[in-house]
Amino acid sequence: MRSRVLCGAAAAVALLTTGCGTGARPGEAAVTAGASASDVAAYPVKVSDCAGAETTFTSAPKKIVTSNASSLEMLLWLGAGDRVIGTGFPPGAGTMPAQFADQAAKVPVLGQAVIPKEKLLGSGADLYVDTFASMGSMGGGMGTAPTEQEFAAAGIKHLYLHSTACATMVKGPQQDLSQVEADIKTLGAVTGTWARADELVAGMEQKVGVVRTALNGGAAGPEPSYFFFDYDAGTKQPMAECDRQVANAVIALAGARNIFGDCDGDFKAVSWEDVVAKNPDWIQLGVRNQGSDAANQKAFDTAAQFLQTFPATKGLKAVQEGHFVRIGSEVTTIAGVRDADTVQQIAHIIHPDLVKDGQ
Repeated sequence: MRSRVLCGAAAAVALLTTGCGTGARPGEAAVTAGASASDVAAYPVKVSDCAGAETTFTSAPKKIVTSNASSLEMLLWLGAGDRVIGTGFPPGAGTMPAQFADQAAKVPVLGQAVIPKEKLLGSGADLYVDTFASMGSMGGGMGTAPTEQEFAAAGIKHLYLHSTACATMVKGPQQDLSQVEADIKTLGAVTGTWARADELVAGMEQKVGVVRTALNGGAAGPEPSYFFFDYDAGTKQPMAECDRQVANAVIALAGARNIFGDCDGDFKAVSWEDVVAKNPDWIQLGVRNQGSDAANQKAFDTAAQFLQTFPATKGLKAVQEGHFVRIGSEVTTIAGVRDADTVQQIAHIIHPDLVKDGQ
């Protein structure tokens, strides 16, 4: 059987300059955009971490632990959810797509935040899917991540989602969903669900393509400026979604300009003076899913009320004109299949004459 080295969507944005003939390092942990199921449907499969260290899979993993709900959701979409034996950062009520809610709720929770090191190493997993490498596995006061030597000693292979874990290493901003799609294909290759991964990525590309065609074919004019207001991160000091964050790609594809797209990185604390100076045309009320439509609408109302009454923001153009986008945080800032749906929904709201259907 052929050994497959998976070269990433990072190649499309020139993460590095050698390997795979596309601009990526050998073993980049993602699948080249456009690769078909037949191209990768063979073991062994080689992937790599953010620094290029390779991991080889000679067969599909049978017991998977996920670092958080986003990697869990990807595996559910791929049809590999029955292999997940535990997760950290479990999904909140109402945050999973309806068709996966019951299955996701049955996944054992190994940690309400980062999984404790001893629990992860003793989980019996043969694969750990990590979303947080660029943040030191969300370390600091939240726990210490196992070393690669400790993972190996426990028999656990360590796979990173490059669209988030390696985002700060990318040269240039995320302006499309190629990295997210490559992560889906990587998981498909590793878990043996290649055909399903191809289907999911094709569906995402079709949705984004509809928006692109509509915007290119109409007189959209200058891109409206857009602020993702992470209300749940706190109101004392706003948090910017920078150029390496998935949200930057979602906003760009929807035909808008992220007002903090010139900030280098994934997230950055900014000031309200910074927001006022940029005076966005649209503001997304980025609240976490509250578990029901009624609770979500209440949360959106609360976020809007803050902007309408806070002295620094009540005079903003978007606030004065009521240009609020009521779409939650998770489907905008977290890598996943539903990012393409969010592109359509935002585009429909801010370009209603061009993008007729946001669903």
